Amino acid sequence: METQMADVTIHIDETMNSAKLEGVRDKLLAETGVMAASFHKEKPHLMIVEYDPDKNNSGNLLKAVTKQGVHAELIGL
Repeated sequence: METQMADVTIHIDETMNSAKLEGVRDKLLAETGVMAASFHKEKPHLMIVEYDPDKNNSGNLLKAVTKQGVHAELIGL
């Protein structure tokens, strides 16, 4: 069976330094089914997360961010 892939953009409300953003990204990468998570250097408040929708969902990924004390929301749904 072929792996499904979906992506979601998470808008991070706070302005954070690179180390904090990398920490948020690393936590997302540790979530079940997450294949990639990245932010653009010029728009660091937008993080794109690619994941397997059979193993996780966008709501859980948002919770993984907000559990770190970061204010965020899903965009582009």
